[in-house]
Amino acid sequence: MNYRENFQLWLNDDFFDEETRRELAAITDEKEIEDRFYQNLEFGTGGLRGIMGAGTNRMNRYTIGRVTAGFGDYLLDMFGAEACRERGVVIGCDTRHNSEDFSRVTADILSGKGIRVWLFDSPRPTPQLSFSIPEKKALAGVIITASHNPKEYNGYKIYDEYGCQLVPGQARQVIRYIDRINDYHEIPFGGNPELIQLVDTTDDFVEAVLKQSLLQDSGAKEELQVVFTPLHGTGYVPVKEVLRRDGFTRLAFVEPQTQPDGDFPTVVYPNPEDERALEMGIAQARESGADLVFGTDPDCDRIGAAVKTAQGYQLLTGNQTGALLMDFILRHTELEAYEKPAVLKTIVTSELGAEIARKHGLAVFSTLTGFKYIGEKITQFEQARRDGDEIRSYTFLFGYEESYGYLAGTHARDKDGAVSALLLCEMAAECRKQGKTLINRLNELYEEYGYYRDAQDSFTLKGKDGLDRIRGMMSALREGDSPFAGTAQVLDYQGQVQAEAGFGLLPKANVLKYVLNDGSWIAVRPSGTEPKIKIYYSIKGSCRNEAEKKLEEAREIIRKQLNV
Repeated sequence: MNYRENFQLWLNDDFFDEETRRELAAITDEKEIEDRFYQNLEFGTGGLRGIMGAGTNRMNRYTIGRVTAGFGDYLLDMFGAEACRERGVVIGCDTRHNSEDFSRVTADILSGKGIRVWLFDSPRPTPQLSFSIPEKKALAGVIITASHNPKEYNGYKIYDEYGCQLVPGQARQVIRYIDRINDYHEIPFGGNPELIQLVDTTDDFVEAVLKQSLLQDSGAKEELQVVFTPLHGTGYVPVKEVLRRDGFTRLAFVEPQTQPDGDFPTVVYPNPEDERALEMGIAQARESGADLVFGTDPDCDRIGAAVKTAQGYQLLTGNQTGALLMDFILRHTELEAYEKPAVLKTIVTSELGAEIARKHGLAVFSTLTGFKYIGEKITQFEQARRDGDEIRSYTFLFGYEESYGYLAGTHARDKDGAVSALLLCEMAAECRKQGKTLINRLNELYEEYGYYRDAQDSFTLKGKDGLDRIRGMMSALREGDSPFAGTAQVLDYQGQVQAEAGFGLLPKANVLKYVLNDGSWIAVRPSGTEPKIKIYYSIKGSCRNEAEKKLEEAREIIRKQLNV
């Protein structure tokens, strides 16, 4: 059916609830109708994510029901009815509007198919879901979250039995089952309450996070003054408990932002990457003189921080925090105790952390953008050790991406704001004890490894026309020569790019990366979860001024090239 026929079906068929049909009846803009119905909201490698509302191209109980019904059929075929009934699926959600309702719809459909469900009793962090899947010996997991997206969005992510979000090969298998469901009337929305069990794994999750503690100096922890905000999300309970039990006593909260609220009323954008997200926390810290301010996003998988300096509070970028954490972890780890220790980063993450790791003698692996690929690599390392594969057998120590996501330890297979908060506070406490700040330590790293200036630009192009324009941008870049002088290599990840150390080829991805002779690089990719084209810059210079100048030149070239 075309978009108009789909619209009329949803508008007039009483299978769809009255609220949905009222919402559709109020729409008068033809472009709006087209955007809501010109396609099914796509389940891709990042799961399902979109604006909430009525329509086949929106997040609602029907589009979620379609995906869940297909996913349930996949599980039954893959594992069998008995294993599905015994091991089941863990389901969680964040604090967004409709998240709890969507998680209940998911639970009802899976249980109605005879699949056991472990349903979190209230909103919980994404890394806690990742942890809980193997902890419950479940077959899979589902989290209802749009992570750091604006309030209009929600999402649906599927995790495998190891607690790792599905990678493309797995996702394609699930998609085949989803695509078989073309009639919403076939979706079994009635559940089986006997197969749904409410759970809370917070204590076990906190204990697992605390095992990653590296600083034993209780006095240093007691002296550090911290302000924390969960940005109306799920991070408040686990982060507070982790820091309290680790010995941090001077911990204050941005009270208006501790309240779960899907409107995110006190922030423009509930994303620690946005420099405005920590404004209330920084204002509170100025009054108290706190040493450190940090915040987690709504599903507590990302973390952003600001450090008190003589000039005021300085925000850390995701790359800077990652490099500092790399340095802290490796300085406090007896590396000789690990066989072939390794760290992981994505292809759009700065090389500073990688250089630190290499100096300590660690192997460094680069994955595609998305923490699922880091989680997949951890599982591959462990499987290689079980198989006695000496070439591919490594021990994971730390993984991170530039978009404010970090993981130490293997309690989860996704980025974890709780363990990041623990280590961030511990290294800040150590610096304070030494009479310096995290900014001082960062400058010491620059002195040793060279100055890195990292940045990201993103341009939002909404709707079908925006999607077409983004495709055109990527095609034009591929067809032309590199726009950057001094280009040493152009990596097109839609082709065949070799992974490290016997892991074959990287999966294909819509990413172009220009590597320059001076060690700088620029990468361009469409977002997998939002209507955006993103440009990543990692510019290396001998000093800050040189790096800043190079960055502005690169940005100007991109603006002209893409006409944005």
